[in-house]
Amino acid sequence: MPVTETHFLLEDVDDPVLARRAGDGDVRAFATLVRRHEPVVRVYARRILGSSTDVDDVAQETFLTAWQQLPGLQETSRIRGWLLTIASRKAIDRVRARRDHASIDDHDQLTRPEDGPESSAEAASRQQAIGVALATLPAEQRQCWVLKELGGYSYDDIATEMGQPLSTVRGLLSRARKNMIREMEAWR
Repeated sequence: MPVTETHFLLEDVDDPVLARRAGDGDVRAFATLVRRHEPVVRVYARRILGSSTDVDDVAQETFLTAWQQLPGLQETSRIRGWLLTIASRKAIDRVRARRDHASIDDHDQLTRPEDGPESSAEAASRQQAIGVALATLPAEQRQCWVLKELGGYSYDDIATEMGQPLSTVRGLLSRARKNMIREMEAWR
């Protein structure tokens, strides 16, 4: 069977099967997962980081960690959420590392050139503050908030992704929003 046929067959396989195969060492199954989920991981990381400077590194670290941890993954039905959780942790680590020695040169242009350096610096600071605020949230609240606000997930999708009842997701998201409002009070 030619490689191209296998490639097309793997593209038609659902995530849980690909995750199990990749966990068993199937590199092609893992490559299919990467192709399928890399765009959302990159968008997600960019929203947390506020710039594209570290997005490539976060995406690469996310998939490297996923490859290493896939053999022990029990819930292969939630692979997308699991990847986004890894990406969230990696991106937040980058934001924390930036906090102590951030330079204006480390950030991409976050505003229009005609807005001037003050607006650019403010936008970069705001994005960094969001990352720091996210880092203060308990893990489940952070995951809910990121899936809803950055990932655009519905409440039902979040419940499915996290394996939680809808009422729990609503409570977690409510608490996460209150905590984010409190942490971001200086930006209101």
